[in-house]
Amino acid sequence: MKIDINCDVGEGIANEHLLMPYISSCNIACGGHFGDAISIDKTIKIAIGNNVLVGAHPSFPDKENFGRKVMQISNIKLQESIQNQMDLFLERLAKFNQKLNHIKPHGALYNLIAVDELVAESFVDIIKKYINDVFLYVPFNSVIEKVALKNNVKIKYEAFGDRNYNTDLTLVSRNHQNAMLKKPLEVFNHIFAMVSDKKVKTISGIEKLIKADTFCIHGDNSNSLDILKYLHTEFTKKGIQIGS
Repeated sequence: MKIDINCDVGEGIANEHLLMPYISSCNIACGGHFGDAISIDKTIKIAIGNNVLVGAHPSFPDKENFGRKVMQISNIKLQESIQNQMDLFLERLAKFNQKLNHIKPHGALYNLIAVDELVAESFVDIIKKYINDVFLYVPFNSVIEKVALKNNVKIKYEAFGDRNYNTDLTLVSRNHQNAMLKKPLEVFNHIFAMVSDKKVKTISGIEKLIKADTFCIHGDNSNSLDILKYLHTEFTKKGIQIGS
């Protein structure tokens, strides 16, 4: 059995070379919340060297807040920004003769399109031209899932190994002290329950059904390397390989 572990990288933490040996896909910031041609190139090189599948990580154009606040901008402005980010990213990928594996929206944009149909439709409309034979990472039972499937966009369900969930399967806000999981054993148990039982224990203690094809560990989690090493060891013990 295999499970895909992904990380958000190319975000200025400069730990990609440490994380990549323990993951199977990555989401590279492409200029919205962070990133430029130099950082993208550097991160792509590290991914290639570790046989990690490469994905684009577009965001609200908001470097000031690292893409973690909803921006009050028009759909046209948002679409223009997403297109610019994707064009830059694909230009850099072509330089390395690499194929785009997936698109994963970042931060506030990811959370917004999970619940807002208008913005989800706007997002899918602009990425359609980039999405041939490419996956869109989406949360299970979300608005963006339904919009993507309606538009024949291939999806992979994503769950978060180092984040707590609300009972409606939205992520606990980062403003909450229990938003992040940082202990390796906690993260392993969190993911293993989703893999083995297809259930996630929410912050209220209630278990909810969930589907997941890929699991995210945030590159900016202060304990990300220890978590990934632990996951690699413990899943191997259970006969589960981290791979795509």
